[in-house]
Amino acid sequence: MLSKKWLKFIKSLQTKKFRQENGAFLVEGAKSVRELLQSDFAIRILFATEEFYHAAIRSPDGPGFAVEIVNPAELAAAGVFQSNNACLAVAGIKENRKLFAEAGEYVLVLDEVKDPGNLGTLIRVADWYGIRKVVCSANTADCYNPKVIAASVGSFTRVDLYYCDLRDYLSQHRDRAIYGAFLDGENLHQTSFAASGYVVMGNESRGISETLRPLIPHRITIPRFGGAESLNVGIAAAVVCDNLRKQLTMISGQWAVDG
Repeated sequence: MLSKKWLKFIKSLQTKKFRQENGAFLVEGAKSVRELLQSDFAIRILFATEEFYHAAIRSPDGPGFAVEIVNPAELAAAGVFQSNNACLAVAGIKENRKLFAEAGEYVLVLDEVKDPGNLGTLIRVADWYGIRKVVCSANTADCYNPKVIAASVGSFTRVDLYYCDLRDYLSQHRDRAIYGAFLDGENLHQTSFAASGYVVMGNESRGISETLRPLIPHRITIPRFGGAESLNVGIAAAVVCDNLRKQLTMISGQWAVDG
């Protein structure tokens, strides 16, 4: 039975203010919660149907966190998505730890990506292409927004995010190559990528901020063959990452090992 106290708390976590005050966020649905159970996130409580609980929690010693058995109607009433009929978890927010590109590694950098669905997609794209670190401007959508978590389809458990002032960040990390997606950049298919570095993707409507442009020496673009004015930032990031991954794989058979 989902108490009024827990229902109020869960509802409060749908807003950024209360997520930050409580250091907690929501994860909904069987797929995302299963991924959460296998991750290093600290789970505070799991609300689940009897069926999901017995299928997902197999340890004879129990799960190691609080569990309440609820019915699908209660889950639909508590969460963001009415289609959730299996489970909902409350987990702890991780510390905002600094991330940077190490040798043989690429970091995805996001400048003012406002739409939660786009951010979730970008996290999923990073995960698909083996990018484990995403650095975001302070005004990028909150990665713990329930819509971001849902759109990432579990990838939030494998990709670390760091929020910061991107101007300061990029100024401090010019020791590795920095690429940015622009409409007037070099043809992506003719770009020779360094063995490691940063790929910057900009705001959905304005692209990369004017203040960041002087810090990005390598401007790249996805060549256009039709009449569309622009690409969705998630699609554009996937195209860039695919070409980056393909080139580095052709060179070494895996991520390059030197900077």
